[in-house]
Amino acid sequence: MNKQMLRATITQCRQIALFAVGVSLLAACGNSQSGMKLGDSEYAVLAVNSSSSNQTTSYPATIRGTQDIEVRPQVSGFIVKLCVDEGATVRKGQALFEIDPTQYKAAVNQAKAAVAMAEANVKTLTLTEKNKKDLYNNAIISSFEYETAVNQLMSAKASLEQAKASLVSANQNLSFCTVTSPSNGVVGTFPYRIGSLVSPSISSPLTTVSEIGEVYVYFSMTEKELLQLTKAGGTLKEQLDKMPAVQLQLADGTMLEETGKIDAVSGVIDQSTGSVSMRAVFPNDKRILRSGGTGNVVFPYTMEGIIMIPQSATVEIQDKKFVYVLQPDNKIKNVEIQVSSLDDGQNYLVTKGLKSGDKIVVEGVQNLRDGQEIKPITQAEQAAKFQQAMKDQNEGNLKTAFN
Repeated sequence: MNKQMLRATITQCRQIALFAVGVSLLAACGNSQSGMKLGDSEYAVLAVNSSSSNQTTSYPATIRGTQDIEVRPQVSGFIVKLCVDEGATVRKGQALFEIDPTQYKAAVNQAKAAVAMAEANVKTLTLTEKNKKDLYNNAIISSFEYETAVNQLMSAKASLEQAKASLVSANQNLSFCTVTSPSNGVVGTFPYRIGSLVSPSISSPLTTVSEIGEVYVYFSMTEKELLQLTKAGGTLKEQLDKMPAVQLQLADGTMLEETGKIDAVSGVIDQSTGSVSMRAVFPNDKRILRSGGTGNVVFPYTMEGIIMIPQSATVEIQDKKFVYVLQPDNKIKNVEIQVSSLDDGQNYLVTKGLKSGDKIVVEGVQNLRDGQEIKPITQAEQAAKFQQAMKDQNEGNLKTAFN
């Protein structure tokens, strides 16, 4: 019985030892996938080359119609009819609202009567002036009487012109009872409905008509970014013509099919933010965009003479980035680099610190130190070694796995 217990104990110890070895190997496997070296001094290196890179950056933007015209009443009264609905597409001159015209029709009739009365008075005084002239020519009346008749006729004619002007004003006020669209576009919301009393002094407009066949998209970029685009010189128009076409990312994350063109740059830099307001114009034939909407202007950049490296090849110390550059004697040197603010989340664009032909360590950099001697291998050799190690482990060759 004691012998059987002893054998069982030995067997359990062997299983525990094998389990520990397996765990260690699995840990080594995991570390290899995250960049650990496969040999004592073997590290994968990469030869870097400079090239151009097409990058993009985005800026929050606000969408506006080429014209957002507030529609306000020019006469006072109660709204008696809504001629269109909110969001309707309208043409210039199309009726939008009807204001009660009763008092304005009465004013027109009153002005017409005043004109008729003034015309009759002019005709009477014209006959009087003619009669007085004949009497004066025959020396029957004095010049005073004749001049008085002439002045009365002139006064009557002036009253007639005044009455006609009042009629024009009355007709115009009557026409203002039909509020029309000032331009082609899309109607906004209606804060006032049938029965609302409106006047030219109301705080909010009746509605807003936005021309959205084309839209303006406003965004801002920093002064430094603008200088990079315009430092070549030339007139503002020439600089705008050289700027690349931009895209618009909509609020749902999709991209507008049509591209836009930057057509205006503010001449004043905002002192509080250090940014410059810019405007791009986008076609909107499908009426997808609405005034007041938001999105992101996607701006393309072409960067020349840059070197792209994996982010895993860098070490960050006090907000500075370093890489290990392989020297001719297989020792490594810790070199500081500068990178662009634009990146894809996996690679850095190196703008300073490296040159074409440099070889950098791309894996296991956290375990290195400046001046250390390594055995450089290619990334392909590293991948082959890793696959062989995985194969040895799967086949149970624990002695050769990861050696």
